[in-house]
This record gives sequence, structure tokens and C-alpha cells, in this order.
Amino acid sequence: MDRDQEEMQFLGLFGIYAESYKLIFRLRKIFSQITLSLILPLSFIFLGHEEVSEILYWRLRYNEYRLHRTKAGTPRYNSLSDLVSSEWATYILFKASYFTVLLVFSLLSTSAIVYTVASVYTSREVTFKKVMNVVPKVWKRLMATFVCAFVAFFAYNVVFGLTVYLWLVTINDVWIIALAILWIIFIAYILGFIYMTVIWLLASVVSVLEDSYGIKAMIKSKDLIKGKIVVSIVIFFKLNFTLVVINLAFRLYVVFGWRLGTLQRIGMGALCLLLLFKLILFALVVQTVIYFVCKSYHHENIDKSALSDHLEDYLGEYVPLKATDVQLEAYHV
Repeated sequence: MDRDQEEMQFLGLFGIYAESYKLIFRLRKIFSQITLSLILPLSFIFLGHEEVSEILYWRLRYNEYRLHRTKAGTPRYNSLSDLVSSEWATYILFKASYFTVLLVFSLLSTSAIVYTVASVYTSREVTFKKVMNVVPKVWKRLMATFVCAFVAFFAYNVVFGLTVYLWLVTINDVWIIALAILWIIFIAYILGFIYMTVIWLLASVVSVLEDSYGIKAMIKSKDLIKGKIVVSIVIFFKLNFTLVVINLAFRLYVVFGWRLGTLQRIGMGALCLLLLFKLILFALVVQTVIYFVCKSYHHENIDKSALSDHLEDYLGEYVPLKATDVQLEAYHV
């Protein structure tokens, strides 16, 4: 990175974007290799799932419709019943396989990008071969952090469900007040969900660059994000809004083929794929830059030598650094 660490604390929304663009442009060769090997398959899986899922779903619904219109107990009914059961099993297996593969490629991509950006920060020579050797060792730590985040989100959604249930059983005749309370519940839920997501994303970077992972990484991330939570949430909204737009465009023009011919649908699909893998690359780089910005904001001076040694450990037998080795010492401005 071209900036000193003390300067990074002053980076806002556009400053973080500019720093990320500079990194991508400076390392365009290795980022292109990472994109082709990890991010492009991730993007293809994400979009391809929409097409295949839609085909399986509507085939299933059509056969269920035929089943309901067939007299029970007849050979045709039994045959359709077996077909529907088989298609449900296929659909569930496809969904489970999709989420598993998507998660694996997401963690691998995150590992590769975070390691690459940190290597640049420590002025280490980084090659595609080194990155690919490191990725399998790092993603296990990211998986532990993901499991902790998953449990936290599950518990959060359970609490939300119980809250809505209590709202239903205690609702009174004054519908205006009841609806206002429901809106407050939903808004609070969305804000909390976004906050937890931002913490999880930053915890993923912490899991790679520090000796903390799992619950410790989540706690560390929560402390780091203080003071930069607004800009982090704005970035989260902008990137995810762009993702939603790409996904909607793909579903509308490619999956459903709205007002497009075959060649036009192929062209639109290729465009969506191009935009998606560029967005994922940019988002992962931004995610790592935010980590360094948060460190600088809290006046935690990163020892580049210790961080470099930490990265070097991934190339051999991984030995986690002690907190005093890679934990950043406070400095005063």
C-alpha cells in the first residue's frame, strides 16, 4: 500500500474505494489469476444455480399439479407420487450441494485475496503459486469463524421469530399501533442483521491476519469496527445493492428470457457473469482494506515484520503467532 498506516485512519468511503482500485490495478496479474481459478467459478456457480434451480422447481410444481389432479390409488397416481418424491430429493440435494460448493469457493476466494493484500502491505513478494499453497491452510480458520457466525445468526433469527410470535399473541384491536410496533421490530431486525454481517466479514480478515479465529475473531472484529461502522454499513449496502441488481437482471433477462432472443440472452448472461466476478473481487479487496483502516483508526500500529512472519508461517507448517507478536501495539498521535 502506498499510504502510511497513520494516514489510513482518515480514509472514508471514496478513500477506501480508491485504495482498493489502486491495489487491484497494481496487482492485476495475480488478481486475474485468482479470479480465473476461484472467483470466476464462484460467480458461475452463483448464477448457474439460478437457471438450474428454476428448471427443477417448475418441473416439480408441474408434476405436483398433475398428481393433485389424478385419482388416488391408481397406477398413474402411484407413478406420479414416486416421481414427485424423487424430484423433491433431487431438488434438496441440489440445493445442499450448491450451498456447500458456494461456501467452499467463497472461503477460498477470501483466503486468497486477504493473503495477497496483506503480502503487499508487508512488501512481501507474492506469487500465484504461493497464494494457492496458502489457501488450503487458511480456509479452515475461516470455516471456524463462519460456523460461529452461522450459530450467531441462527440464534438471532430464533429470537426474531419469538418476538414476532409474541407480537401476534399480544396484538390488540388498535391496528395502527400494532403495525407500527411490527415495523419497528422489522427495522431493528434488519439493522441488527446488517451489523452482524459486517462484523462477520471483518472477522474473516482477522482470522487470516491474526492468531484469532472463531468466536475470538468475532469479538475482535466487533471492537475494531467501532468508529467505522457507518462507512462499513454504507459500503455493505452499496456492494450488496449492486449484487441484487446483477442477480435480478440475470433472472429477468437470462432465466426468464424477458423480451430477449437466444443470442441476446447469452450475451446478457456473459455480461452478468463479468460484472459479478469483478464485483466479488472488488468487495474482497475492500473488505481487507477496511481491516487496515480500522486498525489505524484505533491507533494500533501494525508490526509489518511480525505480520510478514505470520504470513510466512502459512507456507510451512502453520504455527499461530502469539497475541503479542501480531497484536498491534497502540501508538499515540
